[in-house]
Amino acid sequence: MLTAVDRYLFRLIIVPLVGTLVIAAMLLLLEKMLNLFDFVVNEGGPVSVVWRMLGNLIPEYLSLGIPIGVTLGILLGFRRLALSSELDALNSVGVGYGRMLRVPYILAAIFALINFGIVGFLQPYSRYAYEGLRFELRSGALGASIKVGEFTRIAERTTLRVEQSFDQGSDLRGVFVRAAQADGRSLAVSAARGQFLITDDPDIIILRLKNGTLVHDAPGTATPRVLTFVQHDLPVNLPAMESFRSRGSENLERTIPELWAQMRDPGTPAEDRQTSSAAFHRRMVQWIVMFVLPLLAVALAVPPKRSTSAIGVFLSVVILVTYHKVSEYGERMGAIGRVDPMLAQWVPFVLFTAMCVWFYHVLAHKPGGQPIGAVDRLFKKLGGLFKGLKKPAAKIGLVPDEPDEPEAQAAR
Repeated sequence: MLTAVDRYLFRLIIVPLVGTLVIAAMLLLLEKMLNLFDFVVNEGGPVSVVWRMLGNLIPEYLSLGIPIGVTLGILLGFRRLALSSELDALNSVGVGYGRMLRVPYILAAIFALINFGIVGFLQPYSRYAYEGLRFELRSGALGASIKVGEFTRIAERTTLRVEQSFDQGSDLRGVFVRAAQADGRSLAVSAARGQFLITDDPDIIILRLKNGTLVHDAPGTATPRVLTFVQHDLPVNLPAMESFRSRGSENLERTIPELWAQMRDPGTPAEDRQTSSAAFHRRMVQWIVMFVLPLLAVALAVPPKRSTSAIGVFLSVVILVTYHKVSEYGERMGAIGRVDPMLAQWVPFVLFTAMCVWFYHVLAHKPGGQPIGAVDRLFKKLGGLFKGLKKPAAKIGLVPDEPDEPEAQAAR
């Protein structure tokens, strides 16, 4: 049962935890959003698809955002306790660090289960949906728009160019169309205006042209036929859309049970078993590491006495990002056979866990222990050095002071 102290700690932790989780996810998505806008615009697709693609990428970025959010939430909550001397008061009445870790570990366990569901099951399906949207953009299945001023192939042997487009493509101006057939006949049409119309056949659309000229050419005809028209309907046969591949061709699209089955299947090629093993062990580490983060957060949250330094916040982010990159590198090396896929993940995890346990042990069990005290003193010295460089030259002895006025007159 949670006591009043536990509820107080929960309130201190949950607000920065949720806030940093949202901010971290948004920052990770921001750079990808710009790239997606460029990709969608270049492919001529609707801008609304960008938000669908970003939505499918959220689970992938949450695999890093959740550990950062949990660590910073716990760290900022305990830092507030330390700066307000409430931490010393709790220790003085017998509430030690081990007792205060109850709430952080409850939150870590909840988010570990959430992270397991994301990296183990949700992320593979969202990644497959993301790749499906990319495929549909490239194939035109999402209704790619006609690019103004460029020749666009809208069907097999049919090319279209428009000078202007209004009302989201429903009113085309300055239209030129050229359609060729397999027997050598061709049709070239220029019209002042045009409009696409749907038909009962989903494989055929009608391009209605107004106020234009039609040139029809055929093999064996000395002079092409030229016609002027007020309105002409040109049927366009849409190309058959290639269906998207099935899910599971990449490790990113496989769930944890699917990875386990493939890495244990003797009928699977050795290379595929190796890549599946690398992906499986990394995903297992991604959610198990959540149970180590409270130790790291508490150890970095408490600044040295008579100090308000926020170096622990900076170090926590650096340590987490570094470990995430080492884990990614280990997965790549394990997938290509440079190292054993299991050792590539679990050896860095054991070292990371040992570091976090040592940090916590120094803080909680050594009198006056401070795991980041040396780093804090180093940054203070660097800060003092920079302050010294900002002083005027005369005050630090590099330029002699000007003589007083009476001494200058006596010298003369």
